[in-house]
Amino acid sequence: MDELTSSNEEIRTTRFRNLPSVNASQEELIVTVPDDKELLSSIRRRVQVSSEKIETGSLNVLSAKYESLDYDTCENYLLLDEERKKGYRFIVRKSIARWYIFLLIGMITAFIACAIDISIEELSQLKYASLSHYVDTYVTEGKLHIPYFLWVLYNVVPVLIGSALVAYVEPVAAGSGIPQVKCYLNGVKIPRVVRIKTLFVKSVGVVCSVVGGLAGGKEGPMIHSGAVVAAGISQGKSTTFRRDFKILKYFREDHEKRDFVSGGAAAGVSAAFGAPVEEGTSFWNQSLTWRTFFASVISTFTLNVVLSTYHGVPGDLSYPGLLNLGKFENFSYQVYELPIFLMMGALGGLLGAFWNFINYKLSVFRMRYIRMRWLKVVEACMVAAISATLGFLMMFLLNDCKPLGQDPTKFPTQLYCPDGQYNVLASIWFQTPEASVRSLFHDPPNTHNAASLAAFVVIYFLLSCWTFGLATSNGLFIPTLLTGAAWGRLISVGLYRVIPDAVLIHPGKYAMIGAAAQLGGVVRMTISLTVIIMETTGNISFALPLIITLIAAKWTGDFFNEGIYDTHIQLSGVPLLPWEPPPLVHNIYASEVMSHPVVTLN
Repeated sequence: MDELTSSNEEIRTTRFRNLPSVNASQEELIVTVPDDKELLSSIRRRVQVSSEKIETGSLNVLSAKYESLDYDTCENYLLLDEERKKGYRFIVRKSIARWYIFLLIGMITAFIACAIDISIEELSQLKYASLSHYVDTYVTEGKLHIPYFLWVLYNVVPVLIGSALVAYVEPVAAGSGIPQVKCYLNGVKIPRVVRIKTLFVKSVGVVCSVVGGLAGGKEGPMIHSGAVVAAGISQGKSTTFRRDFKILKYFREDHEKRDFVSGGAAAGVSAAFGAPVEEGTSFWNQSLTWRTFFASVISTFTLNVVLSTYHGVPGDLSYPGLLNLGKFENFSYQVYELPIFLMMGALGGLLGAFWNFINYKLSVFRMRYIRMRWLKVVEACMVAAISATLGFLMMFLLNDCKPLGQDPTKFPTQLYCPDGQYNVLASIWFQTPEASVRSLFHDPPNTHNAASLAAFVVIYFLLSCWTFGLATSNGLFIPTLLTGAAWGRLISVGLYRVIPDAVLIHPGKYAMIGAAAQLGGVVRMTISLTVIIMETTGNISFALPLIITLIAAKWTGDFFNEGIYDTHIQLSGVPLLPWEPPPLVHNIYASEVMSHPVVTLN
């Protein structure tokens, strides 16, 4: 050990090694020290170093706290004898029970989604109606500090509740939950990821986060919620409440539970976006495809019925998912616009890679310095207060006024605008992020000026990057869509100034392409995002531009770093294998993968 310390050789860890957790100070880590003799003789010399030598936030360290799930059926004589005794009737009964469980998964996931959506809608309406009223009331009296402090209070209180639940009750409920569900579906056992307590904290936390004005959305956490529902129903017991209902015992196997969780995740996607797609599991078969599709259809149908009734049009069935970006006009596009969409995709990939890089640095900072629970709550409340402050400064400094006409928001705020006009930036801030995306997609041309859009892009880009990773339950779909829609609309303004006679340059069209490019650059999913955006906009004719944009965004972003979900999985030290092995993988020895010392049973 002294020889190792005195030498100047660089100690390199490898991402393929099963190393203990970097958070445990007493554990020892195994690394490889290469030298010239090793390269010639191909013999690896193993040494032990303290975990203090491993830099916090490294992407090349695997934690030993995770275990693998057994997704293989143990085909021994006992199993075969048991199947023989139960007979064919048991197999039929088990198959029917499996379909009923997928039915319940779809329905319950939809009910939870409706409860979250209605809660956010009602609380946000009260909040923004009050703020709009107080701003217009006190602006004439020169007392704008009163609505400002009210805005900060309206943001901090809900975020305080949501972050306290996450920090003190169930930390695994933080974020969107998509990385954890992805790991679970691919065979890694994440502690407490599918507990009923996690579902409660996730549901309440996402309502508090969105109502609290954080740059987050409610769609991503629905995938985690659906997974928890599936895991709970299929096992017939609750670990949180320590209750065993003595039913469905024949589904208490890892591979059975995985299939149900896969269906629950797909039901969550369907409830959120109205798109029955799921791109998170490595284990797939034809029968699971049908059952997952069945759960997704039940989920979107149930949500459609409940939300149409809530909005006063029962039976209309015009609410297939939580994310409804409104019906687009029949926009057409020319061949010469495809290179523009391609360049916008590349720009989205660059911005997405930059977003991921900043978020990675923030996550490493949190891992090193914001480790106490109360500090996590303080950080979340601070971000909520800063969000209100930046929004207020934008409204105050950039007096972007437009005639009322067809109001793009429920609560148009006049502020310093003349009578009959409203502040456009206030209309973006005084509504939920989802409604703001809808406004940027469907507002008429010349509604937003370039300065307002540019300022909003910079501020919301940084806010969304800071928000993702807080001790709160929220997703990143809506913030990245909103950021991309803003800079996409900004590009349309620039193109219109360069080519004023171009009739086809509609800002809504470029806002949609920008939103897709930004989201694709951050998460690096192509097939799912194409279907999701087409479903949420009802614009099937734009399939080709969306595919071109998302592929360009993924290729450009992958040149610099990985998607945000994969980055956070690596930060957590989860031993999740990628789809493709890295280059030169044949030069890796078994000793570099094995734990040390070897545990044996006599």
